[in-house]
Amino acid sequence: MAGGTAGEARAVHEGILRRQSARESAARTYARALPIVPVRARGLTIEGADGRRYLDCLSGAGTLALGHNHPVVLEAIRKVLDSGAPLSVLDLATPVKDAFTTELFRTLPPGLADRARVQFCGPAGTDAVEAALKLVRAATGRSGILAFTGAYHGMTAGALAASGGAPDVQVARLPYPQDYRCPFGVGGAPGAELAARLTESLLDDPKSGVPVAAGMILEPVQGEGGVVPAPDDWLRRMRRLTADRSIPLIADEIQTGVGRTGAFWAVGHSGITPDVMVLSKAIGGSLPLALIVYRDDMDVWQPGAHAGTFRGNQLAMAAGTATLAYVRENGLADRAATLGHHMLSQLVSLADEFPCLGDVRGRGLMLGLELVDPETEGAASDTGCGHGSAYGNGSAYGNGSAYGNRPAPASGHGPAHGHGPAYGLGPASGDHLAAPTGWKPTRVPRPAAPELAAAVQRECLKRGLIVELGGRHASVVRLLPPLTISDEQATAVLDRLADALAAAARLHPTQSPARPHPAQGPHHPRGDGPAQRAG
Repeated sequence: MAGGTAGEARAVHEGILRRQSARESAARTYARALPIVPVRARGLTIEGADGRRYLDCLSGAGTLALGHNHPVVLEAIRKVLDSGAPLSVLDLATPVKDAFTTELFRTLPPGLADRARVQFCGPAGTDAVEAALKLVRAATGRSGILAFTGAYHGMTAGALAASGGAPDVQVARLPYPQDYRCPFGVGGAPGAELAARLTESLLDDPKSGVPVAAGMILEPVQGEGGVVPAPDDWLRRMRRLTADRSIPLIADEIQTGVGRTGAFWAVGHSGITPDVMVLSKAIGGSLPLALIVYRDDMDVWQPGAHAGTFRGNQLAMAAGTATLAYVRENGLADRAATLGHHMLSQLVSLADEFPCLGDVRGRGLMLGLELVDPETEGAASDTGCGHGSAYGNGSAYGNGSAYGNRPAPASGHGPAHGHGPAYGLGPASGDHLAAPTGWKPTRVPRPAAPELAAAVQRECLKRGLIVELGGRHASVVRLLPPLTISDEQATAVLDRLADALAAAARLHPTQSPARPHPAQGPHHPRGDGPAQRAG
């Protein structure tokens, strides 16, 4: 710390942490697993009050698309501050809001941009989820909501009800396709086909107990659910199922949006156009902002039907405009796809070296490593006794793997970064998700190892690397680096992670059965739990 000795800096660091522990609520989460005191940050790097520096692969749970304090973001904020413009304007029109909305609409999926309406919400993603649920109920006159196992949509009542850990079930819960822990015990294309067929059956069976719903909400990649990418053909199937039944489809892009997965919006991989998109995190350029975008024919609200005092955050809109434009103009979504493919390849090689890495998966710069107990053979998973797929993250649907978790080779199994389908499975409309001839499951999932995952997180922190935990039992180590991360920085991240894995595997024995890490408490699926989505 400038102007003082290392001992003085350490004393300041410890004093701040001690006062936080004494004053703040027991609901805090990140402060328990990451006992650091950030005082300066730029790009990927954070400096703590004790003088230590860290590579930040948490990025505010995906909020910092351009990393910390990017020059274009700071310039946009300073411009508003220096202009004398009002900083909070409720829902009044301003030049700053007009510029933000124009840039946002420029990025929207085809079919939505030309007929979109936007509702600015309270400055947290969970409020935008609430707005989306209210909107589809108002537009359809129906009340039921369709959601998916493993989902996480926020911490307010309606958003929690639609999340996978809901204590009081108020929605119909549908199966989300997985490979490593397939609920049907098969994984890959057959597992996704069974998930789609069960969903269709529940929607069409008059005795299923699932009435015609007001809307279906899903994440194109489940983040806190364990970094589980939805197969592209499965997403197209859900789009067709909902459209044929006049059920609005809500895409929760709070964490996946603004280039994170290798497309500007994650729904772009499958080419679907949702009826409603829920946006937050990166769209505010590191400042609080949340909104929904939806088709104009659904704009049936009465004035004041959804409101919020801080929905006119001018600094966030200015920072968001700068971020959206920078990502678009500099091709950062494509960059995330390319670098993410490279990092996934390197992580797969770690899985070959460490038996405790049960699965490696992800899309773009949204990556996850599931820690397991390698000593227990053929154990049933928490979601079933499913087998891992020879197609990794659903690459039969184009999520980038032709061989287990391996990114698709550039020689004919889809694009090198895994955007295209690895095989031509089923018609383009997504009416059927067929398995390749001779398909066989290749892996049986081992029990999750949350204590080992927590040990990896601690070893990473010792080596100056900040990572998040997610998944059903907080057993998935998550990487969410900024889209501006350099090749050299990516190498440093992977080197530190590999070293941390080796240390944790050597010093911390795996344990079973899986249970949440004590410091985490009940885990909230998606790098977006109470600490991330609060406020």
